[in-house]
Amino acid sequence: MREIGRQRRLRRLVAIGLAAMVALAIGGAVTATRAQAASTKPAAPAASGLGISRVFFGFAFDKYAGRNLPVFQWTLRNNRGMKVQIITYGATTQSIWVPGRNGVRADVVLGFKTLADYVQFNSPPVAPTTGVYFGETVGRYANRIANGKFTLNQPGVGPVQYTLPVNNGPNALHGGIVGFGNHVWASQPVFGFGSVGVRLTLISPNGDEGYPAGSPGCPSGCTGYPAAIRVVVTYTLNNANQLAIRYTTTNLSSNLNTIINLTNHSYFNMAGESSFPGSAYGQIITINANKYTPTNTTSIPLGFLASVFGTPMNFTTPFAMGARIQDVSANFNSPGFNQLLEAQGYDHNWVLNPRTPATTGPRGLNLAATAFDPGSGRLLTVWTDQPGVQFYTSNFLTGTLVGISGHAYRQGAAYTFETQHFPNSPNQPNFPSTVLPAGQTQNSTTIFAFSS
Repeated sequence: MREIGRQRRLRRLVAIGLAAMVALAIGGAVTATRAQAASTKPAAPAASGLGISRVFFGFAFDKYAGRNLPVFQWTLRNNRGMKVQIITYGATTQSIWVPGRNGVRADVVLGFKTLADYVQFNSPPVAPTTGVYFGETVGRYANRIANGKFTLNQPGVGPVQYTLPVNNGPNALHGGIVGFGNHVWASQPVFGFGSVGVRLTLISPNGDEGYPAGSPGCPSGCTGYPAAIRVVVTYTLNNANQLAIRYTTTNLSSNLNTIINLTNHSYFNMAGESSFPGSAYGQIITINANKYTPTNTTSIPLGFLASVFGTPMNFTTPFAMGARIQDVSANFNSPGFNQLLEAQGYDHNWVLNPRTPATTGPRGLNLAATAFDPGSGRLLTVWTDQPGVQFYTSNFLTGTLVGISGHAYRQGAAYTFETQHFPNSPNQPNFPSTVLPAGQTQNSTTIFAFSS
């Protein structure tokens, strides 16, 4: 209780400063975006201080190819000391190095040092045990689908039920047993207007994640996802310390609809991934959401939107991440289910408020969340066009995994901001639709902006 009291006092002290920094982040981001838009041709990396390089990272088996494929590590740099490393296995963000208040850089995301660790631990294709998904691109469907089943209307056919492997209790999680994080993506460099990046591409076939009866997670067999799709994920870094992720998904089928929900699963700690255990609990979080989707005992939404006010789910004003994480006595506006007890911490979808002039950022995106580390002065601002964000507080890190800097990762090591559509949306007609019709293309963008 003494520690929680200290965090509450800290929260009051930084609230005004954090609000000012968020305002500066908004203004700076918009200014940088306008300046980039005024450019007429891609800036040469050397002239702008931007840089990109690629090195071989190893070989990994790819289910689509049926053989080992080479994996590469791409490094993006800007003129302000920021560095981002992305590996083509899982289109994964391995590290993000960001300067702090005194110019000291730290890697602010959890990750592994070797490809072997990513293959073995990140999202191992063995049901019912799932991995940790450090930094990977999650798909086809991020988050959970209840009982691994959904029904989808198909042109000229009507409702068709599809089944997916169950890999998280009774539910399908993050795409299935061999999701997008288990594949090797094709890659190429891209040069934009004041930015440098890497474009990663993956073709997912019709029936992806379909398995015969008796397979892991599929006792009666699984149909998999309908329709072949092409997914292009483009990471770009600019000199405003903005890491943008652009998702472009095309349904390649002429007669099959499908569902899609992509996200990036980076675990952030603005003090640095090698900081002392539990350091993320003291970092100050805001989430631009007046409502969230309460869940049952298996983390499936109950189907309604609940107010965050009067509950520990309220991050509309700044709170330390750990200040109320142990509060199991509060009203959660979800009778019968104590949210923090069931999820062992925060692991919920927040329903983002509609975009307003005050919450409009780069590329016209909506403000989703912020995270501030008082010690280093680092601030993360998350912008997105998605309707929700999953805030997860690394509840299931148990000290059994060794990170990129040689430190064990435990509870309180980090948190995610998974910009997304809502969990189990295919089974909830009142939630925003995740259907991608035959022959159509869907685009989405999220930006992680850093400052100090």
